[in-house]
Amino acid sequence: MRWAEAITLLGGKPDAWPRLEARYAEPHRRYHTLDHAAAVARDSAWLAESLSSVERAIVAVAAWTHDVVYDAKPGDDERASAAWAREALDGVAEAHVERVESLILATIKHDAPADDHLATALLDADLAILGAPEELYATYARGVREEYAMYPDDVWREGRVAVLEGMLARTHYRSEAARTRWANAARANLSTELTHWRREPGDHR
Repeated sequence: MRWAEAITLLGGKPDAWPRLEARYAEPHRRYHTLDHAAAVARDSAWLAESLSSVERAIVAVAAWTHDVVYDAKPGDDERASAAWAREALDGVAEAHVERVESLILATIKHDAPADDHLATALLDADLAILGAPEELYATYARGVREEYAMYPDDVWREGRVAVLEGMLARTHYRSEAARTRWANAARANLSTELTHWRREPGDHR
């Protein structure tokens, strides 16, 4: 669902779009761009197709705004994005605003109650890139590395290995639809990247 359609359905005005677009165009971004937000909006719409129109609009707004503030500061970024969304939803019913905020904040730990179908749609869509074709996944991985360019390779290697091991140790997707579509490719992509970062520098085996 497009931004203007979702905001209008919730009773707000879509005039924050230019500011949202400018945020996602910030020069330090490589992966967390408007293309990523659009992909999450698209995939979450597919996963939320059985929900009501208002629920789908809430998921769409959360998808478009979940990374609107991104300074490679996990936790702080999501909280700032939730605050940005609140300001952008001026005129929207408080219950809807709070729901959008809660969905964005759920992306901090990628966790929510099992019966939260709105969160399931958003969180699974946010991780769809893990199950993308190999070349697209590689582009994502390079982009995230560039966004964290402030860290030298040895520091990044240690942190990234821990992240990848954690991802491989748990189920990536909450819904059966997402698991069917992306899970196998996600496991293969994550394993390939983990193998890369586990190699010692200069080891080209």
